[in-house]
Amino acid sequence: MNPVLYDLRGLKCPFPVIKTRKKLAAMASGALIQVDTTDPLAVIDMPHFCNEDGHELIETEKTETGHRFLIRKG
Repeated sequence: MNPVLYDLRGLKCPFPVIKTRKKLAAMASGALIQVDTTDPLAVIDMPHFCNEDGHELIETEKTETGHRFLIRKG
């Protein structure tokens, strides 16, 4: 299953988490989403959000401009 690509570069906290939460709400359980961010706080916020909402953070990757997160909807 290919992940849905979600480009949230340029958004500052708390918008990457808010938008990811809203996007995941419209997706089927088990679906994958890849989120690209430039917000330096996302590296703290995304794992916390996944833990709180019951999603699986599969991978976190540092990119040239920020971070990329691969998340499986719980």
